[in-house]
Amino acid sequence: MDLVDNRYSIQGVDLIDLAAEFGTPVYVYDAEKIKEKFDSLCNAFKGVKMKVKFASKSLTNLSILKLLRSYGSDLDCVSIQEVHLGLMAGFTPHQILYTPNGVSLDEIREAVELGVTINLDNISILEQFGNVYHGTVPVCIRLNPHIMAGGNHKISTGHVGSKFGISVYQIPHIVRVVETYGINVTGLHMHTGSDILEADVFLRASDILFDAAKNFKNLAFIDFGSGFKVGYKEADIVTDINELGEKLSSAFKAFCKRYGKELEMWFEPGKFLVSESGTFLTTTNVVKTTPATVFAGINSGLNHLIRPMMYDAYHEIFNLSNAGGTKRIYTIVGYICETDTFGVDRKLNEVKEGDILAFKNAGAYAFSMSSNYNSRLRPAEVLIYQGKAHLIRKREVFEDLTRNQVEIEI
Repeated sequence: MDLVDNRYSIQGVDLIDLAAEFGTPVYVYDAEKIKEKFDSLCNAFKGVKMKVKFASKSLTNLSILKLLRSYGSDLDCVSIQEVHLGLMAGFTPHQILYTPNGVSLDEIREAVELGVTINLDNISILEQFGNVYHGTVPVCIRLNPHIMAGGNHKISTGHVGSKFGISVYQIPHIVRVVETYGINVTGLHMHTGSDILEADVFLRASDILFDAAKNFKNLAFIDFGSGFKVGYKEADIVTDINELGEKLSSAFKAFCKRYGKELEMWFEPGKFLVSESGTFLTTTNVVKTTPATVFAGINSGLNHLIRPMMYDAYHEIFNLSNAGGTKRIYTIVGYICETDTFGVDRKLNEVKEGDILAFKNAGAYAFSMSSNYNSRLRPAEVLIYQGKAHLIRKREVFEDLTRNQVEIEI
């Protein structure tokens, strides 16, 4: 967001005017910020064959998927529904990596029929897969490197207690299954989770993957997942992408030389690409003073933005309606009949009922995790592209709540 003369804007689009046009709550995405993040990742790994597979679960809007495709991104999907959305957005099957967790073989077979790249993280499913396809369908294998990424157990997926991936200690078992069924393993994959600060975490995990690779002779790529740390506060330390690019590219080239051929390096960022592009606009319903605090209650809740309650995520909050006002302390809460607190003891420019409050870093795992809890309606989505605001998802109406319900005679 840009602040000029106490008015916030994105690409010259005034956010107060945007809120008046589209109503609140509303998610707003900045296409230029997404392009900036995509280019920064590509530039950091210029020295290797690198593909970006956008983690579609972070933001599944079709227009966002089309936008990333236009920038040169491929797609990472974790459900068959995301695969279909990717195909609708114009991605070809070979551009889509399908990485399910805990699904049945039937869903995996549907993905095979669609022609996408299959990534398996379960020995049982790998064995069933081999029994059905007998090496006729190439497959990638997701390994759990047993590395704790970041400090938040809720968003780490590579630790020893995680449900994701096949343990690196089970590689001999994997090899037996692969050899028994003649499975054609063309890729190895890991994803240690979010908020990785240091390049050394990737390097430690890469060493594990490189060591595992010697067991598979037909590899075409290695997927390092993602987990790059983005900033939520002004002083936050973030992943140094350029340092990571230099160190990991060097290690990857050395590995490829040992392996005997040049492989592709894949990443599947979600938060890194779209988090900073998103701004969530809400309206203050009530300012409530209690003996303990002053609440600013807004027309949203955990049904629209659950990350603060689910992951203890921090989002900076601004009062767009009073950008030059005196700072006061507020606890920002939602209108859901649960404890849906967005921020405690935050310094905001004085808030009045009717003021527009904006949440930063609301592009990833925000709308995509929204729900109809309390029978509330999900908000609209707007993309600011080439200096203009485009509605890319209509606000729900009451009929959407009952559309699929079937009433019986009682």
